[in-house]
This record gives sequence, C-alpha cells and structure tokens, in this order.
Amino acid sequence: MEDKTVKRYYQLKQKQKEIEQELSELRGEIVQHCAGLELSELEVGSYKIKIISQERKEFDEAKLFAALPDAEVWRLLSKPDTSKIAGLIKLNVISEETIKDTYSVKQLSLLQVDKK
Repeated sequence: MEDKTVKRYYQLKQKQKEIEQELSELRGEIVQHCAGLELSELEVGSYKIKIISQERKEFDEAKLFAALPDAEVWRLLSKPDTSKIAGLIKLNVISEETIKDTYSVKQLSLLQVDKK
C-alpha cells in the first residue's frame, strides 16, 4: 500500500468531518426557521423543504434488564437495540407492557430538501 493512498483517505475523512459539521449547522438553521414559522413544509426559491417528525425510543439498560430477567431473552439483545426489541415484540417473545417503563421517547425532526 502506498503512502499516498493512506494520505488521500485521511484527507477525505477530514473533508467528510467538515462537510458533516456544516450540514449539521445548516440543518439546524433550516429546522429552527421552519419551527419558528410553525411550518412542516416550505418552498424557498427552487427548493422544497419538508420537516418530518419522528419519535425514537431510548432505552435505560438497567430498567430494561430488570424488566426482562430471562437470561435467554437478554442474550438475544446483548444491549438495548431498538430494532431487535421491536422484532421481539412482533414475535411475541416480549410484550410492550413489560418494557413500558424502560425507555424515554425522543422527538426527532428529519429534514428533507428537494429541488422543484
């Protein structure tokens, strides 16, 4: 492997970090602007903005472990993984009622920008 390959990879990763930071800042500005106007959709010039609200469950590992004392079930999870937990609920391995006090719900705003 050549030094230039590793160097280029490093450079691109640095650019990626910079781009992700700028995207985060711009996203925050756009979401905040739409929230201030109480709009979930907005057209700006030739762009259409759409804010999609979503909920995400964030599990408390200690509470989840206490609610699911069965070691076999816990081994299937290994750590609180929202998609695995949802799958176990769908399969009736565990119930929503059993874990109702083990998570908090976080509201997310997803940003979608399309060109008209």
